[in-house]
Amino acid sequence: MAAINRHTDNTTPANAVVSPAKKSLPPAKTADSQSVLKRLQSELMALMMSGDSGISAFPEEDNIFCWKGTITGSKDTVFEGTEYRLSFSFPNDYPFKPPKVKFETGCFHPNVDIYGNICLDILQDKWSSAYDVRTILLSIQSLLGEPNISSPLNTQAAQLWSNQEEYRKMVEKLYKPPTAA
Repeated sequence: MAAINRHTDNTTPANAVVSPAKKSLPPAKTADSQSVLKRLQSELMALMMSGDSGISAFPEEDNIFCWKGTITGSKDTVFEGTEYRLSFSFPNDYPFKPPKVKFETGCFHPNVDIYGNICLDILQDKWSSAYDVRTILLSIQSLLGEPNISSPLNTQAAQLWSNQEEYRKMVEKLYKPPTAA
């Protein structure tokens, strides 16, 4: 009969049960405040240099994590000539999480509720770290003229949207300042 030689080292007994090595999970995507600061400063410069008409945004006072923005309604829409103020609040893990964006100016729109909350996919489940403040502003500006009426936050506005003449009257009544005589 042949002898079977077992190789054992001094650290693991021959009859020990060895569990498979645990695979470590990849670290969660986070951003330190310095990299978020650099990203926001870079976005501010890019936005200022872009020359896009009808959109702007700047940090509020000395807090780079809170911005104020403006958009104007696009030409040939019921919102033409109307300016809206927005607030941006950036999380500590931006750009891996979207900023919270709200209308500060009242906006009668199917995808904006009475508190200024916006229903826009790129600010929720379709967010990508490739998006920036400019992208957000342009998307909201586009949303004004092309709402998603199948997923409204404001059902009255969604119902009225199909009648643009009545919708325009409502927007003008609610938000446009009276013209001087």
